[in-house]
Order: sequence, then C-alpha cells, then structure tokens
Amino acid sequence: MKHTLNAAVTVGAVVAALLTSPHASARTATPRPAVVTTDVETPVLYGDEAGGKASGDDPAVWVHPADSRRSLVIVTAKEGGLRVYDMGSRELQSLPATEAPRADTAAGRYNNVDIAYGVALAGRRADVAVVSDRHNDQLRFFVIDPAGTAARTPLTEVTAADQRFLFNPDRQAVDQGSTAYGLTVWQPRPGEAYAVITREGTTTVATARIVERGGRLGYTGVRRLTMPGAFPLPDGTTWVPCEEPGVRPQFEGVAVDQASGVLYAAQEDVGLWRLPLPLGSGAPKLIDRVRDFGIHDVYDGETEECRPADPDAKGYGGDLLTADAEGVDIYYGRGSSGYVLVSSQGDDTFAVYERQGANRALGSFRVKGAGGADDINGSDGLAVTNRPVGDFRKGLFITHDEPETGPGVDGDRDATNFSYVSWGDVARAMSLDVDTREGNDPRFR
Repeated sequence: MKHTLNAAVTVGAVVAALLTSPHASARTATPRPAVVTTDVETPVLYGDEAGGKASGDDPAVWVHPADSRRSLVIVTAKEGGLRVYDMGSRELQSLPATEAPRADTAAGRYNNVDIAYGVALAGRRADVAVVSDRHNDQLRFFVIDPAGTAARTPLTEVTAADQRFLFNPDRQAVDQGSTAYGLTVWQPRPGEAYAVITREGTTTVATARIVERGGRLGYTGVRRLTMPGAFPLPDGTTWVPCEEPGVRPQFEGVAVDQASGVLYAAQEDVGLWRLPLPLGSGAPKLIDRVRDFGIHDVYDGETEECRPADPDAKGYGGDLLTADAEGVDIYYGRGSSGYVLVSSQGDDTFAVYERQGANRALGSFRVKGAGGADDINGSDGLAVTNRPVGDFRKGLFITHDEPETGPGVDGDRDATNFSYVSWGDVARAMSLDVDTREGNDPRFR
C-alpha cells in the first residue's frame, strides 16, 4: 500500500519559529574553511558521447568483511553506469547502465548509490549496492562478492523483474523526467533494509522496503512525505526558492544515522533537514540554511538563471552552506558522537555539524590537490567511513569533483572524477575526533 504524508503545515510552523527567534538574522563571523590536501584521485570520466556519457555523481564505500584493504569505492556515472575502484583509486570494474529488467524498459541512468549490508538473498546474507535509476524510476541492485575483487568482477546485478515505478503511474509519466533521484539506505535492525529516495524536481522524500523476490531483489511498501517548497519569513512575505518554471526545490543528498534512525536530507536551494524515520513519525527540523535563504529572486527565461529582485537584500541564511547543498554522509564516533558532512557545492567546501544534540555547526573545509591532483570543485556526492580501509587507517572521505582539471584532462569535455582524502587529515585540520574502534558497525556484529 502507498502512503502519502504531508508535512508542509507543521514544518512551516517550525521554520517560522526558527526564523523569528532572536538570533535568526544575526550573522556571526565564521572561520575561514580549513584546508586539507590529497594526491589520490580516480581516473577521469567524460560525460560526452566519446566517453560513454559517463558523468560521475555519487560515491559509496563498501567495507570488506575480512580484509579492510580489499574494501571498495562504488560510484555512479549516470548514463555511463557504475565504476568500482580499489583503495588505491584504481578502476576494478565498469558496469554499463543497461536496460532495466522490465517490459517497458529503457537504458538506465544511475544517479546515487549506497550499501545495504547483510540482506537476505538466495538463502544467504549478502552485501548489496543499491542504485537509483532515473530513466526507469526504480531501484537497481548489485550484489557484492568479497572474492570478486581479485577477479575484478565484484558487482553483479540482481534486480528483480518488473518492479513498480517509485513515483510515476506509467512509462509516459516516467519519460517526463521527474523520477528517482537521491538515495541512501536505512537498516533499522539486522536483516532489514529500506531505501530512502528523493524525487527530481519536487520536494518529495520516500522510503521503500528492500525484499527478496525469487532469488533477486526488489522493493515494496513505498511511503512518501511531501516537504515544504515555500517558507514564511519574519518580514511577512513568503519565500519560494527560485527554480525553472514547473520545478520545485528538490532534495538529493541524503544519509541515515543507523543508530538513531534520523534522516539528514539536503534540500539543494534551502538547507539541511533532520527527519525522524519512519517518515511521518515526527516533525522535520531545518537545522541549517543556505546563505541566500529568504532572498527573493526573479527567474530570467532568456539566461535561464535567477537574479535577486533586490540586489541589497540580506535574507535569513546561514554561514556554511552555499547553494546547492548536495551530498550528505555521517562519520560515526563513539556512542552518539561523530559528525554530519554536507557538500556546499556553491563555494567548493564541506560543512561539518555535530552528529549529536542539536547538530551544532563546527565549520567547514576545502580539499586542495597535491602531487598532480587538482582542487575539488563543485562537489556533488560524498561518502565517509570511520573504518580503517586500505592505507587510510584513520578512515576515509570520498568526494566527487566537477570539473576535473588535472594534468592531461581535456578541458573542452565534461570531465569528472572522485578524490580520496584521509579522515585523519580532515580531523587534524578542524580539530575533530578520530574513532575507528566504535560507531556504526556495517554488519551489526
């Protein structure tokens, strides 16, 4: 059964209360972003026809159950499919975005990816890469073979046939493009897994339970939540983020705190939300806002860009996020400690918040290239693990980079890739903790 929930009224009240608090419009001086460096990056991907339309977007880290040095980084490349890299950023496997296993099929467009650990499949427990397929408005599933790293074939698709569309009634509606977009995995207990999915061009967030179907994987029980697209301001006006006609302020980056069941979701032109799971079980909270929150813009149809109606308007924004707010992930520390990380795409930085309590903002950092690697620009997806993986014994942070501008890169093509950053370097630069002993155990040992 489908359930549609609407949180706009209650959330609007929460936002209004937040903006009318004594400190709502006060701007405090924020420290300059800390700087970390890396010389580890994946091979360049090109999004043009010659490059197979492989435009990098979102990464996930899979932790090997027996040998952490054989862990993997799995990334989406949109119409170019998936890429699998080892801990040295070398490509192990390239999977094309094939047609979905359905009667009314289309070639895939893979947008976001996350890992579900210990899913029941064909009489055993398996780790699975879960992927949002925009062209088919559905989930795709790829079982991960721990022994496959040596053979350079760790991923095999196991998507069940003829899964229902996540957001649309039929293929004609799917082809209009408002389909499955952002994605993360929620595992409230061992053996149980849900996907959390956002919908392109809307404010919709949904969950779907991952289930076995005839020795393959599908999903059921789609549950949706409509989030706000308009926000009351203290000056009596209502702010609607400027978008193309017919488009609402969408979400993409999402991550679930597996210990607390809290979803963190980035609404690209609005800010960072915290939502309790299951959807509808409590009021969402906007915990930080993009810098231009509340500034009324006018859409210019000729340039297809937005410009402020009043160039001198100050708005009610925060200090860390410059639209778009994009990728989100969680660094787990001991107990409830740790950090929530968010890509601030508009200024090429990464915002850091406390995982516990009210998610206090701690600052931000940027990634500079070294040894031939370039600086990180326009990051979309990101991933982080506190687990020692490969040579990253204090944990690993992965970020998308667009455009990739390193040596030998053809600057006239759509070039992207991903960079590996030691969490130890991030922690040292920002005076954060390193904790590889505790935190979320991906296999619920």
